[in-house]
Amino acid sequence: MKLVIAIIKPFKLDEVRDALADVGVAGMTVTEVKGFGRQKGQTEIYRGAEYSTNMVPKLKIEIVCDGDLAPRVVEAVQAAANTGAIGDGKIFVLDVGQAVRIRTGETDVTAL
Repeated sequence: MKLVIAIIKPFKLDEVRDALADVGVAGMTVTEVKGFGRQKGQTEIYRGAEYSTNMVPKLKIEIVCDGDLAPRVVEAVQAAANTGAIGDGKIFVLDVGQAVRIRTGETDVTAL
């Protein structure tokens, strides 16, 4: 099993969710996060005033899937979240040792 973590721009969530459904992802967790990478923040205009922020709002999507599905999940997220602009995000893939469904006690891939 693999844990795919994607950090994306917030307005890309619907496209990413649809792309993941198309490859067979049954569920995911989405968290609102802030951070920065190479762009070191950004300048924005709010109510006519320009201000600079060093933490950019993003969404973190976490998907646990079968190891065979992980490459397709990564491709789907990359294609759907890509705008071609700086700050599109990152994707990380980690190994998962165990998963347990709390309600039934099912484990590993059957728990997903």
